[in-house]
Amino acid sequence: MGICNLREILKKAREERYAVGAFNILDYCSMRAVVESAVELKAPVIIQTSVKTVKFWGYSEIISWYKQLAGKADVPIAIHLDHCKELNIIEKCIEAGWTSVMIDASNKPFEENLSLTSLAVNMALPRNVTVEAELGEILGVEDDASVKAKDARLPDPEKAVLFCRRLSLDVFAPAIGTAHGLYKGEPQIAFELLKEIAERTVLPIALHGGTGLSDNVFLKAISLGCAKINISTMLKHSFINGFMEHGKKHSDDYNPLNYLQAQLDALKKPVKEKILLFGSRGKG
Repeated sequence: MGICNLREILKKAREERYAVGAFNILDYCSMRAVVESAVELKAPVIIQTSVKTVKFWGYSEIISWYKQLAGKADVPIAIHLDHCKELNIIEKCIEAGWTSVMIDASNKPFEENLSLTSLAVNMALPRNVTVEAELGEILGVEDDASVKAKDARLPDPEKAVLFCRRLSLDVFAPAIGTAHGLYKGEPQIAFELLKEIAERTVLPIALHGGTGLSDNVFLKAISLGCAKINISTMLKHSFINGFMEHGKKHSDDYNPLNYLQAQLDALKKPVKEKILLFGSRGKG
């Protein structure tokens, strides 16, 4: 239990048709909220780190939090690098102790994406680090990268199958109409495309852009093979709102620990809600 990679978490999720939440943390407090929620609900969970967060805090600092919190947990907890386009950062994360990484070369032509992803796999495989890769481009903003609606692309299923067959991937993230950030209007999810890719690749599928999707969309995607669901924007809002709402209610409170406790509670509430919705409670 405790420290593990995505292969150890997602194989069972794919087979039993539930999903594991991948929550983008921002600091020690938000990582603690994710771990405590997982332990309390006896659920596997994925701590996800953006490149921007890694650069802000540092490799050794983040991995020390992970080892401290996940190391004493009695449920499986992976730490995953999200949407990384730079091989040198992937290499540093692997060396520091990340158990999983995502190489995102989805904005490159097919063969270049394949080549860059292969390099990441070759770095990770000897260290028992799992790899996620993306095909097609997912709408919205992730870190400093933005994909406009006119540039978002859904992958050709034949190319998706070829992509997965030529690589030793552990998780596949095809663009299926979801978006990073907050949705403007009703998202159009390509469920038939998801179904075909999931069935033909037989890999756990990662759903990006989870914040704001309806419960029915989540449940249908899980039934079709989504085993990893990314939640980021929701945590950012809870992170800020938990702090600010305490200040509004207690304007004369200048004890920082009270604010941090309110923030921790605000973060745990939606994390637990998603764990329950995704069906991973008790699967740890």
